[in-house]
Amino acid sequence: MPASQESITQSWRKRWHQGIMSMLKGTHNHFLFALPPSKGLVPWLLGRLFRGITIDDSHLALLRRMPPNAIAVYTIKFKSHFEYLCYHIRYQKEKLPVPELAMGMRPWLFHTVTHILRSFLAHLHWWLTRRQGLDPYINGYWRQSLLEGKAAVLPLVERHGFYRRFVKAQQDPLRFLIEMQQATDHPVIIIPHLMFFSRNPAPAIPRLRDVIFGSEQRPGFMRRLVVLFRNPAKVFVELSHPLNLRDFIASAGLAETNPEYLALILRRRLLLQHNRHRQTITGPVVKSHEEFKEELLSGERLRQFMTQYAESRDKTIYQVRKQADNYLDEIAAKYNHFAVNLASKSTTLLLNALFEDIVIDKAGLQQVKVMARKGPLILVPCHKSHVDYLILSVLFYNNNMPAPHIAAGKNLSFWPLGAMFRAVGAFFVRRTFSGAVVYSKVFAEYLFKLLNEGFNIELFIEGGRSRSGKLLMPKLGLVTLLLKAFREGACEDMIFVPIFIGYDQVLEEGAYLEELSGGKKQPENISQVIKARRFLKNRYGKIYINFHAPLSLQETLVESGTNFAEMTSKEQNALCRHLGWRIINAIGKISMITPHALVASAALNNSAPRFTINELMQVVDTYIAFIGSQGAQLTDTLTTDPRHACHQALENYLQRKIIELPDGEKGMPADIAQYHLHPGKRLQLEYYKNNAIAWFVPAACTATTILELDAFQFSKADLHNRYRFLNDLFKYEFAYDLDKSPEMIVRKSIKAFIDDAILIPHPTLPDTYQITSAGYRKLKLFARFLLTYFESYWVVLTFFKQTPRKEASGKDRIKRIQSLGKSMYRKQELILPESLSKINYENGISLLTSNGVRGAESTTQIEMYEQTLRNFVYLIKQ
Repeated sequence: MPASQESITQSWRKRWHQGIMSMLKGTHNHFLFALPPSKGLVPWLLGRLFRGITIDDSHLALLRRMPPNAIAVYTIKFKSHFEYLCYHIRYQKEKLPVPELAMGMRPWLFHTVTHILRSFLAHLHWWLTRRQGLDPYINGYWRQSLLEGKAAVLPLVERHGFYRRFVKAQQDPLRFLIEMQQATDHPVIIIPHLMFFSRNPAPAIPRLRDVIFGSEQRPGFMRRLVVLFRNPAKVFVELSHPLNLRDFIASAGLAETNPEYLALILRRRLLLQHNRHRQTITGPVVKSHEEFKEELLSGERLRQFMTQYAESRDKTIYQVRKQADNYLDEIAAKYNHFAVNLASKSTTLLLNALFEDIVIDKAGLQQVKVMARKGPLILVPCHKSHVDYLILSVLFYNNNMPAPHIAAGKNLSFWPLGAMFRAVGAFFVRRTFSGAVVYSKVFAEYLFKLLNEGFNIELFIEGGRSRSGKLLMPKLGLVTLLLKAFREGACEDMIFVPIFIGYDQVLEEGAYLEELSGGKKQPENISQVIKARRFLKNRYGKIYINFHAPLSLQETLVESGTNFAEMTSKEQNALCRHLGWRIINAIGKISMITPHALVASAALNNSAPRFTINELMQVVDTYIAFIGSQGAQLTDTLTTDPRHACHQALENYLQRKIIELPDGEKGMPADIAQYHLHPGKRLQLEYYKNNAIAWFVPAACTATTILELDAFQFSKADLHNRYRFLNDLFKYEFAYDLDKSPEMIVRKSIKAFIDDAILIPHPTLPDTYQITSAGYRKLKLFARFLLTYFESYWVVLTFFKQTPRKEASGKDRIKRIQSLGKSMYRKQELILPESLSKINYENGISLLTSNGVRGAESTTQIEMYEQTLRNFVYLIKQ
């Protein structure tokens, strides 16, 4: 070719190239996967479409807390333009990092025609000039865009995605992110996003509409639009825990691994996180009762047991199978999501009618939701009312968590409520397994199956409802079975969640008082349900729900350096006891102090027969000062205006005639009018006093020990042994903090007493203190928390002193003690009618018999306890 012609050709090519680059605005970086924020009709319409989708502020806070230089990548499980556009539009409105980039997706319909043509021209020009495709990974576009702060959406699973990465050796986005993180100081933060169109668990067998329109868990385009237009509030988004890619790479065992393998591990971890998070919302797959039953009864574990049992008892295998089948029908729940949904709505209406408000520890609940991704939750609330059965299921369901399976007493399986309870997740357990070998095995296998399937379980570690108002000692039967299932591999981890549920006023107040006074517990039946409609006429104040930090069983074992599988039976029992007491202590630490509890405590512990509102509030102020120093949680009303809150509680007691204003005082000014307690109503106040007593027991024992010294100056060392004695004396009444020694507790109580001017340190002698003039009266206000128990134990001791051993252990023993207590009260040997408590008597019997007091013949032990109790009662009364 002549030089002139070649020059013309080159000139033409140059002008052609310049023209193309002019149309491309000087860059080939025009990609359809990049969608910059824009305004106009289409974004406005999309905004209207997506505005009904709920994204909770607590989840958006995860994005707001990201470092300013972070590279944000949002993962979704499946490729979905719908989800990408939702986050793209919504995050613009929320002023959060907008996902402009879509890995593996090209939302070309939402680009302008100009941009589409420009993208086509850029790819064509690149191929014509370089004879290779335009790759945004190779030309640096992805790296540059992410470093500029543009967020990206990355689907983890897409059609042919594995084939392209594994066979075609195309770029893996996760590998690219890992290599990028290794080469930059900017942290790459991966935030899993999950969109839910239903909270229903996946069915075991897909329905026809699921095949045609997609399942509720992964709906097709038409199903998404129908749900979004008909009920947009049903659709919600949750963000899972962010993953810092730098921390992932630096984690143990991964630092030297090649990027390809790291990307494989990362994808598996993210998919597992997505799946576990989704299961914490919808729950595991719900099988039919028949399928669940068949799998359990035909499982290898139970089959071997039934075969061996039949041979050892000379029964046919069919007889044993029938027995096991009947037991499983007696035990098992028949979980139905429609029933849970219906029960949630109806129970919410009922609770709104009965109570003024439900105060929920939302931060604690969020922590529980996060921990649920590690394993099945074992919810362990305290138990004060039948309402407890309902409220956690409603709370979890309304906060996008599956309702738990609830361990309920067999007494609640009566018709017709038994069937309704089963439908919402209740399974029933007998009070005792004694002699029921097959029942025990079937129940254990049922628990194993629930854990293995991934269901959350709710149990009441106190056994039954607390009639006294305070926490009961832990009953460890169910905990033992759960630990056994864990040891046998039912689940990788179990998350125990101690929960406090408290009430301003319990519905069963009257029934509890009847039982404490010696009446029989009425069995649950349909007639009681019909009579319960009378409760709808009243309002019962507020409900308070607090969550302790969840306890991971696996982490507990790792921290202690023990291998559960290698533990002896004795060591496992010790672990079970330790766990049970730790849970009870945890519930005590999060128990809420209510105005009703403080007013009840102040009224009962005031030694004067009458008191004014100012005198009552002086006692309340003393108690508030102490619990404030202990870190106790107060209700919102006590925190903002304690005096007004206590006035309202007092007014409530006046309306219910528990505290009375005599006729002669009704016309008096409020500040000088004198109130008094009717002896027959003190037991009601005792219940509400006991709601808060756990916080005051350390101070009460310390104050009692100081008073026993009978000196205005004492050394701290003088208190420790006697404090231990009181702890042992009331070991059946109160759960003590296992993590704190008596010395530590005494020191903390003394510090609180000093802060309130009850004690003053000696100016020269170390660890020596003096009681102030006002402090002596305040010490008695704390010590009187124990007076009820001293008097109750005095009655029990008197019974043993008067009764020969042969007659002291009969079936009518508790009735005889109750009769003796009433006689002693009439003779004024006791001053507190609330000490005539059946529960206190039973605990006193347990204490004395465990320490060798069996009857009148146990003179040495009786004399020791007699002198001690007499001395304590005298000190507090005077």
